[in-house]
Amino acid sequence: MAVPAEVVKQLRERTGAGVMECKRALEEVDGDIDQAADILRQRGLALAEAKAHRRATQGLVECYIHAGGRIGAMLELNCETDFVARTDTFKALAHDLAMQVAATGPISISPDDLPPDAEGDPGEMCLLLQPYIRDPSRTIQDVINEAIAQTKENIQVRRFSRFELGR
Repeated sequence: MAVPAEVVKQLRERTGAGVMECKRALEEVDGDIDQAADILRQRGLALAEAKAHRRATQGLVECYIHAGGRIGAMLELNCETDFVARTDTFKALAHDLAMQVAATGPISISPDDLPPDAEGDPGEMCLLLQPYIRDPSRTIQDVINEAIAQTKENIQVRRFSRFELGR
């Protein structure tokens, strides 16, 4: 089935995937945008798993100060190359993750990093397991996996710190 360029464009805007990836996914499902988005999401997960072993030593440090200046967060987000670290996609991801840290106050990046005496729900205490504040249907790990699929590079949260006035 020939897929109209407008439909490919809509899927690309929705997912951030490449033009040819969008076109192939749409051809597989006879032009159904929702099913094509699911296919691209699954491929993104597979790509993220394949890239997980690669070293991520470039990146940036992002700061977020909440309105009023009473809460702030600093986050180091790493990728494989300086080129990707300078992209708008990567910068926006770093900003959103720093905002997530400021808003939710996680105590670790993943369940592996939790202190042995930590009590509570790992889904709330671990940054990667938390629901994304802009779209609670996705976790932070899902958001990072989508960025990995877009940039074609491994992306990792290296560390973060949260500051709250008076604490």
